[in-house]
Parts: sequence; structure tokens; C-alpha cells
Amino acid sequence: MPPSSDQPLQHTLPLPGSIGEWLKVFGPGAIVASLTIGTGELIFSTRGGALFGYDILFVFVVISVLKWGLVVAASRHIVLTGVHPYQRMLEFPGPRGWLPLMLLIMSILCVPVWIAFHAGVIGNLTSWVTGTEHVMDGGVDYLWGACWLTVVLTLVIAGGYSLLERVQLFIVTALLSCALITLLLYRPDWVAMLTGVVPGSLAYPDWVSHKYPGITADSVWVEVTRYVGVIGGGAFDYLAWTSWIRQKNWGSLPHKPTDEQLQQIAQDLRHPVRLWMRAPVIDSAISFALIVLFSAVFVASGALILGPREIVPDDSNLLNLQAQFVTEISDWLLPLYVAGAFLTMLGTLYGTTEVGVVIVDEIVRSFNDSWNKDKALKLKRVIVLWSGLVAMLVLAWLFVRQTQVFDSDPEPSQVAVVSAGMSESASDSSSPPPTRRGKPRLLVALLTPVSLLTGVLACGLICVLNLWMDRRFLPAALRMPGWLSLLNGLAALLFVLIGARGWWDGHKVDQTFVETRWFPLAGLILMAGLSLVAARVVRMRTDGE
Repeated sequence: MPPSSDQPLQHTLPLPGSIGEWLKVFGPGAIVASLTIGTGELIFSTRGGALFGYDILFVFVVISVLKWGLVVAASRHIVLTGVHPYQRMLEFPGPRGWLPLMLLIMSILCVPVWIAFHAGVIGNLTSWVTGTEHVMDGGVDYLWGACWLTVVLTLVIAGGYSLLERVQLFIVTALLSCALITLLLYRPDWVAMLTGVVPGSLAYPDWVSHKYPGITADSVWVEVTRYVGVIGGGAFDYLAWTSWIRQKNWGSLPHKPTDEQLQQIAQDLRHPVRLWMRAPVIDSAISFALIVLFSAVFVASGALILGPREIVPDDSNLLNLQAQFVTEISDWLLPLYVAGAFLTMLGTLYGTTEVGVVIVDEIVRSFNDSWNKDKALKLKRVIVLWSGLVAMLVLAWLFVRQTQVFDSDPEPSQVAVVSAGMSESASDSSSPPPTRRGKPRLLVALLTPVSLLTGVLACGLICVLNLWMDRRFLPAALRMPGWLSLLNGLAALLFVLIGARGWWDGHKVDQTFVETRWFPLAGLILMAGLSLVAARVVRMRTDGE
């Protein structure tokens, strides 16, 4: 039975006392940080540094601040009320439940693509390490990726949040130590790094159009939109973050507080629930500080090592080129880089798969008051099976496409894409593997529309939801401070504008693929339509019962 409205609220988890104890709450943020480090920092921060130098840093800093504001706003709400944003979405204007259902559809379509991308990256790294990058014209990358994906799916079925947190904390700690040491050894231009935080114009260097026409085929806006989508994580990562907060019992109460009990919290500035709001602020601040730090390290590495050599991480060399960061110091460090890269990407793949499970479980839970652990376990198996199957199909499609022979001679631009990066040295172990008749790969192109949906546009939607939840469900004394409301409003506007511009500047990525300009828009319209229909069906079934 819920407590009466005048029953005093008792928090069940002791508050940390010292600063050190508060710092120990860092956990969910470590998971999200490790999720983005693999793809965001190790790949795209390096790529941004090679293409734009230190000038790209302001994008990473601004996006990290905006996404931090998103996380703090969503996290403080669940700490105060114990109610997940998905459950609040049931009351969002329109047919009851249409918004969480739309996000459910988006997740079951997009998360497997993210999983396939991460698996493909690990496969690309494996083929380079094993010297098999020439096998099947580069298609072996996807076979390796499928093998690693099978291993990770098995671990996800057997693991859970505790294992996930321990693994990701280890990865983040190890990478942070190595990154700091590497940066200090290279002694970058600290003044240039600091000035890179100041907003400025971005443009491709002249050499990129000659060596990497596949990159310049997309506008700078499209390239930057990729960074916005991957740096710091995406909307589903942050919604899973709030679920992990509940598992940590921050601000948890025996029962969801009534309006009267929320007033009690509002009137007591030292109420334990209010004090627990510090936990997600600290957790997210550490997480995004690490993300900015890693971004700076790899941007500097790209600007110092790769840019001057006119080479850029692309589909054929997503992690290979970064080995030069450590081999410039000593060849003996190459095994350390390989081990670190494998651990990072495996952690990213493992965490992304867990995110897919958490968000679907949370959406279903919001519709079902009788949800329990047995049902959650059965659903987890279904989601892992679905995500794994779709990801495997994506990898299979990429494999078949990569191993097919072109019916005609390749375009000159295709040959240039393959030869890019090989101009430094034919014997360079980091040069891209030749593919049959210069066939370009599509991992980054495949990720672009999905990243636009989940990492940019959906983040803007969550910021709007944060503002709505705050006004709709909290008394005035517990609402976000003005600066946080302003930050979420600004983030919502910028994410929508950046996403719209990135969508508008989209270009065809391949003759056999879809045009990225229309995929996100068509996908949003389709998902919104399906969610409205699904919401009406759910309403009819509920009324019938």
C-alpha cells in the first residue's frame, strides 16, 4: 500500500559524507563515457583532428556541455520522483503512449545498426592485426565482426548492470591513464588547443579532395553532424542512464511520492532526496569531463600525426592509423595500443547491446504495471536475439556487397578512395587494403542517417521532454534552475537546427544504397505514423479489458 500523503518520507540509501564518498558514486557515467570513447573519441575525434586540426575542438566542447545539460535534467527528475521519462511520456500531448512507442520503434530499428557498426569496426581492426585485410577484397572484416558479435551477445545474456559497470570502469580508467601520458609525451601546442575551443569556421584542407573524394563528397555540415551524433552518446544512452540511476537507488523512496510528499521535499532544503540530486550531477560531470579530455587527446593526435601526413581514418582504416600515435614513441607500444583498442571497442559493443535491452525493457515496463524480473529476463533474450539477428543481417549485406565484382570499371573517385593513405608508403601497415576494382566501403555512410536520428534529432526531443516534465509534474521549488532550463532549451534548438542542416546537405552514399537526405525524414514520418497507430491499438485493447 502506498503511504498516506502526510506520512514522512524516509530514504533507504545512506547519503555519502565526504567528497571522496560522493566521487565514488561515479558508475552510470562511466558506462556512457566508455560507450562513446570507442566510436566518438578514438575514431571521430581523431578524424576531426586530421581534417580540421584544433579548430574542431569547439564542436566537441559545446556538444558535450549541451548533452550534459540534457542528462542532468533527465536524471534529477527520476531522483526526485522515481518516475522514468518513458513513463512520463505516456502523458505527453497526443494519443496516450505514442511518444514512447515511436522511440521503441526507433530503437529496435537503429540500435542493431549501431551494433553492426561497432562489430564491423572490431572486424576491421582484427583483419589488420591478423594480416587478413586482403582476404575476400576486405569482406573478411564483416566475418570477423560477426564472430566478435557472437561472443559479445553471449556475454550480454549472461551479464547485467554490475558486470557492465565493472568492465567499463576498468576500460575508462586504463584509457584515461594512457591518454594523459601520450598527450604529455607529444607536447602539443597548448595555446592552439585552447584557442580551438573558440567557435570558428571549418573547411576541408585542399589535399582531402584529392586523396579522399569520398569524404569531400559530403559537406562539412554532414561531417560535423556525424561528430555531434557520436560524441558524448545518443538519446537512448541517456535514457538508459536514467534507468541505471534507479538501479543505483539514488533518491529512491519506498513508493512514488504523492503531490503532497513532493511539497514536503520542496519545503525542506536538506531533505535526503534533494541532496541525492548531487549524485547524477557529479556522475555526469565526471563523464563529460572525461569525454572532453579524450576528445582533446585524440584531436591533438590527429592534428599532430595524421594531418601533416595527409591521412584520415576512413572505412578501411577506422582504428589502424591511430596506432601511429604510440609507435611514434616506440614500436614496443604497438601491442599496448592493439589491446587497448580491442578492449575499448568490445566494451562499446557490449554496452550498446545492453542499452538496447534496457530501453526496450523500460518502455514495456511503463505500459505494464505488473512487470517483474521473470518477464524482464524473457524480454532481454528476445531483444538480444533481435538485435543480434538484425546486426548479423547488416554485416551479411555489407559482406555480400563488398565481395561482389563491379559490372563496370570503377569510377576514378573510387580508385582514389582506395589509394588514399597508401601514398605514404606501400609497405605501411596502416595503409588501406585494396578492394576489388576499388569498391568503397559503407560503414560510416551506413551510420550517418542512424546517428542523425538517435544522436542529434532525438537528443533535441529529449531536451523538449525535460522542459515539459519539469513544468508538468514538479512543484515550482523543485523545478530546474533557470540556467539548466535555458541550457535544455538552447540544446533542443541547436540539435534540431544541426540535424536539419545535416539532413539537407546529405548526399548519395552509393548507387545501391539509399539517399541519406531522405532516409531520416522518411524514417521519422514512418515511425511517427506507426506509433500513432500502435497507440490507438493499445488504447482499444486497454478499453476492451
